[in-house]
Amino acid sequence: MEKPIRILIVDDHPVVRNGLIGMLSGRPEFEITAEASDGQQAVELSAQFCPQVILMDLRMPVLDGVEAITRIRARQPEVHVLVLTTYDTDADILRAIEAGATGYILKDSPREDLYRAILATAQGQTYLSPTVASRLMDQLRAPAETALSPREVEVLEWVAKGSSNKEIARHLHLSEATVKSHLLHIFTKLGVNDRTQAVTLAVQKGIIEL
Repeated sequence: MEKPIRILIVDDHPVVRNGLIGMLSGRPEFEITAEASDGQQAVELSAQFCPQVILMDLRMPVLDGVEAITRIRARQPEVHVLVLTTYDTDADILRAIEAGATGYILKDSPREDLYRAILATAQGQTYLSPTVASRLMDQLRAPAETALSPREVEVLEWVAKGSSNKEIARHLHLSEATVKSHLLHIFTKLGVNDRTQAVTLAVQKGIIEL
């Protein structure tokens, strides 16, 4: 019999972690090595236990899932991360995958889908929930000139928070001129005239969340 897949569970909700542990520990192909309640703990426990698969939530205190994925993959490229979250917006999906996530599955998925996702992720195979795959396909089908780049999405998220160009430039380590250039591109791609319209339309399209 093959050795079970070592799994690190990362979620800031104890009920979710306990539920996942109960669901997975009864399967001989899985072994829960540790659990973390935030991204920073995930980075530390991953280095300590070297899991094969990390089930990673995205929205957590201390350090969010995307940053945790980035740090873990930089130090341990052999570790595969399966995002397990309730968030399915374009921005969340793209950031997680760009950070190095191998798969992306939603928390309301059937448990059999989760089992398949973990098995695929352990082999380094990409696994996406149907909803997530559909969103990515929509992104790919969108004309390149109208699809916002990851950096433009970041700028727009700071705009949504009420940040000025100067503040955005400081947060993203850019010049104010570059921020203005990004905003002009955003307005053109979304077909809007101002910041408020850009944020409103981006939220409606699921590009960003308020």
